[in-house]
Amino acid sequence: MTTTTASTAQRLPVRTDSDVVKVRQLVRTLAQQARLSLVDQTKLVTAASELARNTLVYGGGGEAEVELVTDGARTGVRALFADEGPGIPDLDLALTDGWTSGSGLGLGLSGSRRLVQHFSIDTAPGAGTRVEIATWSR
Repeated sequence: MTTTTASTAQRLPVRTDSDVVKVRQLVRTLAQQARLSLVDQTKLVTAASELARNTLVYGGGGEAEVELVTDGARTGVRALFADEGPGIPDLDLALTDGWTSGSGLGLGLSGSRRLVQHFSIDTAPGAGTRVEIATWSR
């Protein structure tokens, strides 16, 4: 993803349920600053909330990095979620709608991917997981 940072990235720990709430609030604030539509704000916040929860529950905690970004005339919000957890052994399976490794609905990764304009994931067994998402103003 080629972008330039419009402001300094804010790093937040993701170690408790209240940290997940703080990430969600920051993403919403930056989405409003980026002038995303209400629909895009809601989609981005939902995706970020799911990914922060995954970082906590499946990754054993980690960090979120959230920032305003620009790409020419567009402004957007980029969020990166990183953990040092067990990684995802079968990424294709994990990205399949309806699949879950726990008691959830199985919409976390696949649903998050559908809700944003940019989604990338880097994971390997024993190497943790990094998920980057972004949505741009229209």
